[in-house]
Amino acid sequence: MAEDFHTAFWNAKRAMAQAAEVAYNRHGVRAGQQFILRCLWEEDGLTPGEIARRLELATPTVTRAATRMEAAGLLRREPHPTDARLVRLRLTERGRELESVIAGEVDRLNERALTTLDAADRERLVRFLREVRRNLA
Repeated sequence: MAEDFHTAFWNAKRAMAQAAEVAYNRHGVRAGQQFILRCLWEEDGLTPGEIARRLELATPTVTRAATRMEAAGLLRREPHPTDARLVRLRLTERGRELESVIAGEVDRLNERALTTLDAADRERLVRFLREVRRNLA
C-alpha cells in the first residue's frame, strides 16, 4: 500500500507539473513562478526573503526565480527604502496584467485534474493532501 501511494502521488505530481508548465509557458511564466506572482499580486514590493517565508522556500530559490522573472519582464527589482542590503520585487505592467490570465489557467488546470471527482471528493482530497503534508512536516 505504501509503495502504491508513493507511486500514485509521484505520478500525479509529475503530471500536474507537466500540465502546469504547458499552461503557464503560453504566457511566459514558468511553473512555480505563479506562486511568486500570487504573493506580489496580493502585496507588491515584497523582498525575496518575505516571499520565501510565505511560500516556505529558501530565499536563494526565490532570488533565482526572480532573476528569471525579471529577464522575462514580469517584475523588476527596486532598492529597499531603509535597508541597502535588500531589494523589493515590484510587478511590471505585464506581470500585473497576467493576474487574471494565470488565475484562469489555474482554474482550468484544477478542473482538468479533478474533473471526475464530485465536490465532496475534491474537498476530501485537499484535506487529505494537507494532512499528508502535516504528517511529513
